[in-house]
Amino acid sequence: MTDAKDTPPDRLSNNPMSDHYEPSTLERGIGIRFKGKERADVEEYCISEGWIRVQAGKTRDRHGNPLTIKLNGEVEAWYEDGGEG
Repeated sequence: MTDAKDTPPDRLSNNPMSDHYEPSTLERGIGIRFKGKERADVEEYCISEGWIRVQAGKTRDRHGNPLTIKLNGEVEAWYEDGGEG
């Protein structure tokens, strides 16, 4: 049985400008599995809506931020630290 502290948030972003940015959660480390494969390049995810955002190569927008693309599919997330500490 897992409690709420060991369940990652439904939506999380690693961009400080986002409303879904949570530095304390990111410090614990989040593992993402998308369509059955582990991904290390995820910029943002949403489990309930079933999508992730990943950087689109080295392309930048007019403000210098990396362009991202949204991929749809089954998303699983977990804490990489195993809930310790």
